[in-house]
Amino acid sequence: MSSATTSTTSATPRRALLADPGYQAFVILRAAFTVAPILFGLDKFANLLVDWPAYLAPWINDLVPGSAQAAMYAVGVIEIVAGICVALAPRFGAWLVAGWLAGIILDLLTIPDYYDIALRDFGLLLAAVALARLAERYHGKRHH
Repeated sequence: MSSATTSTTSATPRRALLADPGYQAFVILRAAFTVAPILFGLDKFANLLVDWPAYLAPWINDLVPGSAQAAMYAVGVIEIVAGICVALAPRFGAWLVAGWLAGIILDLLTIPDYYDIALRDFGLLLAAVALARLAERYHGKRHH
């Protein structure tokens, strides 16, 4: 009988947590910032979604060795790592993604006609910061 009581007792806090809008936001943002960087990182190797080298500012292309596509391979690896970091350690990974987005915004602001994408990425940066803050509350404690 005690195992039935224990199961009910441990399930009640979990149900309450799943009903918490803050926790729901944490889970949604964590999933998004895990999947999106990994998918976009993988696409840097295939260029199926877009011609990624076109998004590299000429001044950055002049700084990095090799071609713009080679730079995109490095970007892809960094994005995949960032997504994995969000999955495993969201309190750190979210800040990593926010910093990465800040760099992307800087890049985009120096390319004419990409200001709309920079604005979108600023919104994503704010969402990554929100995830980092929510992770402080929800990932520090184990909720099973």
